[in-house]
Amino acid sequence: MPEVEILSGLERRVDVAISVADIEKQVQAQLKRVARSAKIQGFRPGKAPLSLIERSHGPGIRYDVINSEVGRNLDKVIEEAKLRIAGTPNLEPKTEGVEDGTMAFSATFEVYPDVKVPDLAALQVKRAHAEVTDADVQRTLEILRKQRATYESREDRAAQDDDRVTLDFTGTIDGEAFEGGTAEKFPFVLGQGRMLPEFETAVRGMKAGESKTFPLTFPQDYGSKEVAGKTAEFSITVTEVAEPILPEVDADFAKSLGQAEGDVDKLLADVRANIEREVKSRVQQRTKGSVMDALAAACDFDVPKALVNNDAEGRVKAAREELKQRGVPNADSVPIPVEAFSAESERRVRLGLLVSELVRTADLQAKPEQVRARIEEFAQNYEQPAQVVAYYLSDRQRRAEIEAIVLEDNVVDHVVSKAQVADENVSFDEIMGTN
Repeated sequence: MPEVEILSGLERRVDVAISVADIEKQVQAQLKRVARSAKIQGFRPGKAPLSLIERSHGPGIRYDVINSEVGRNLDKVIEEAKLRIAGTPNLEPKTEGVEDGTMAFSATFEVYPDVKVPDLAALQVKRAHAEVTDADVQRTLEILRKQRATYESREDRAAQDDDRVTLDFTGTIDGEAFEGGTAEKFPFVLGQGRMLPEFETAVRGMKAGESKTFPLTFPQDYGSKEVAGKTAEFSITVTEVAEPILPEVDADFAKSLGQAEGDVDKLLADVRANIEREVKSRVQQRTKGSVMDALAAACDFDVPKALVNNDAEGRVKAAREELKQRGVPNADSVPIPVEAFSAESERRVRLGLLVSELVRTADLQAKPEQVRARIEEFAQNYEQPAQVVAYYLSDRQRRAEIEAIVLEDNVVDHVVSKAQVADENVSFDEIMGTN
C-alpha cells in the first residue's frame, strides 16, 4: 500500500500509480463499443475505421478512463488507510521517479480531525428563564391595537409619538439636492423608528402648516454611501397630523384576529399562549447559545480548510440572496470577501464536528416520537395544526429540518445535565428584544 505522507496539520499526500497498458486496454475496449454505433460522415453506422474513431473519441475516452482508474486506486488507498477525507482531493501528475509503463499522480487532501469530547462537567453554562405576566399580555394586546389603528386628522394637534405625520421635505448637502432627499406628502408614524432619530426629533411637536429647517448628520454606516457620514440641511413642512384611533377590545376586534366566535376571553387566552410559545422558544435559543459557546471554548482541534471554505462560500451566497430580496442593485457582483466569514465559519465547522461526535458517543439522535412532538408543538402556531403536522410528516426534507432541531435540543439537554449550570432570570423585554 502506498505510504500516506503527513504534510501539515490535517493535510495528507499519497502517490497513486496506474498501468498504462491497463489504461490502453480499457480505452480500446470502449472505442470498439463506440465504433459499433458511431455515426461518422461518409460511413454507414458502425463501419467507420477504428483509427478514425480513435481520433474523434479517443481523447475523451482516455481522459475518463484515467480519471476512473486514479479514483478507484485512490479510494482503495483511503479505505485501506482508514482515512476520512474532507473535501475533494487535488491531483497533480508526477514526472520524477515514475516507473516505465506507469502513470503516477500525487493526491493532496485533508482528513477529518480526531475529535475528543471535552469534560462536560467542567463546562459553565447559563440556563435562561422568563415568565409571561398579565402586564406582558396587555402590552402585546396594545401593540395589536396599534397595528389596526385608524387615523383622524387634527388641525391644531402637536405631533407626538404614534401620530401619523404627513409632510413635504427637501434635503441638501453643501447646497446640492441628493437622491432620496426630497418628497411630497410623505406619511410616517412618529416614534416607530422609520426615520432617523434627528428627523423625528425635529418633527415632534410640530403642527399642520408649520415649517422648519434643521441639520441632520447621516450615520457612517448609512445604507447610501453617497450621504453616509455627511451633514445635510432639511427643510420640512407638515401638511397633516393625524391622531391614532385604537379599536376597542370587543367581539369585532377578536374576530379580526382570527377568533371566529368573537370571544374576548378566548382571544386573551390565545394571545397569552402565543406569547408563551415565543418566549419558550427564545429562552431555549438563549440557553442553546450559552451551551454552544461553552463547547466552542472547550475545543481547539484543527479543522479542514476545505470545510471552512465551503461554509464561508455558502454564507457569501446567502448574503447575496438577501441583498437581492432587499432589492439591492448589482447584488451578484457587489464585492463580498469570503474572508469576512472565515473566522465564524471555522467556529461553525469546529462546533459542528464536536456536536456530531457528542451525538455519536452519547446516542443523542432524534427519535421519531420526539420529532412528532416537536412538529405538533410547532403546528400550534397555525390555524389548521393537523394539516401542518401531516405536511411535515409526509415531506422528507421538512421532517429532516425538524429532526435537526430536535437533535440540537438533545445536545443542549445533555450538556446542561452534566455541566455547571447557573440559572438566570431574563425579563420579558430582554428576551423579546424590546428593551
